[in-house]
Amino acid sequence: MLFRDAFKTATRSLTQGKMRSILTMLGIVIGIASVIILMSIGQSAQNLILGQVQSIGSNLVIVIPGPPDNGKFSSPPSAQGIVITSLQTKDLDALSREPSVDSAAGLVSGQAEVVYENKNKTVTYQGVTENMFAVRNLFVKEGMILSKSDVDSANHVAVIGPDLATSLFGPSLSPINKTIRLKSVSFRIVGILEKGGIGAFGVDQGNLVVIPVTVAQKQMLGVSYLNTILVQANASYDINFAKSRITFALRQSHGITDPNKDDFNIRTQADVLSILGSITSILTLFLAAIASISLVVGGIGIMNIMLVAVTERTREIGLRKAVGATDSDILQQFLIESVLLTFAGGIIGIAIGAAVVGLVYFVISTFFSDLGWVFAFPISSVILGLGVSGVAGIAFGIYPARKAGKKNPIDALRYE
Repeated sequence: MLFRDAFKTATRSLTQGKMRSILTMLGIVIGIASVIILMSIGQSAQNLILGQVQSIGSNLVIVIPGPPDNGKFSSPPSAQGIVITSLQTKDLDALSREPSVDSAAGLVSGQAEVVYENKNKTVTYQGVTENMFAVRNLFVKEGMILSKSDVDSANHVAVIGPDLATSLFGPSLSPINKTIRLKSVSFRIVGILEKGGIGAFGVDQGNLVVIPVTVAQKQMLGVSYLNTILVQANASYDINFAKSRITFALRQSHGITDPNKDDFNIRTQADVLSILGSITSILTLFLAAIASISLVVGGIGIMNIMLVAVTERTREIGLRKAVGATDSDILQQFLIESVLLTFAGGIIGIAIGAAVVGLVYFVISTFFSDLGWVFAFPISSVILGLGVSGVAGIAFGIYPARKAGKKNPIDALRYE
């Protein structure tokens, strides 16, 4: 039998039982749609996270306390409850003298309740040096940033996030020059950050309070060290060369002569992007693998239905064999039916998945525009959907098709 004739016969059989065909495809449709949606959301989240890190500049170098981790990324010791005091304010002075460094900024952070009149909210606060705004590309939409005199004089001034400003003062009242209390310490608001949302380092910038590092160290935390140093490398230098010079400057500042005894860890933006990219890619694949379980369930459903179809059409199989159809002709017809079901289910699943992803993007971009969510519809998810649906059709259809092809024509014609 020609393939064209087998295809027409298989198509006719499927259209005669439309409802059964639709229900048979349902498992594949749901599975493919789930894979498309999860892979798209995973890719969008990856683009968002990497975009936030890239937004602070390609020449960023991050210095955290503690010995090097031999290429394995881990959270800072402070996040693990370990206090390491190796980074000091003097390190900023040492780095500022390095020609390959444009600017170096220090940071400490903590959490506290911010209060204005009868309103309060628990927020993250950061004590920074005045050049942190330039290093992290932070801008204000109203007021001004912290100045060097604010840091040197330990002035009680603050720059707050836009979401916090709305929560405490409402949409119409300007927070500038208003006084808030943070850990019972009063601060005068001098600026409002331009953007909210989650920043490059996982901090909610919309509810952030930025104060001079000197105030944060002495009055808020009672420490003299820094949690992190962010360095903006000179763009005219190779980033790896700048990293080596920063390492040298810090070793001199700490009196370290043995490289194996470094008490600081240096990461470039490329390192962070590589690590984050690997993590988010693994998570996306993990989500897709979970969604693929429904494909297996759908494939088993197709196999069951095809087995039932083989039993119901026993007399038809016997009649076709009696007039000259071979085992391979029967196998071909039923296998084509199985592949058509799964392939059609794959196409419908892709369409539904794309529609849901588009709807999610529309809702987020309309009502949650501050998140900066970027629409992503990876072509790989479409290729995966079509490939998996085709393979599922063959894998789960071949057993029923072989069973149909091996039926004895005489026994089949006698079947009631």
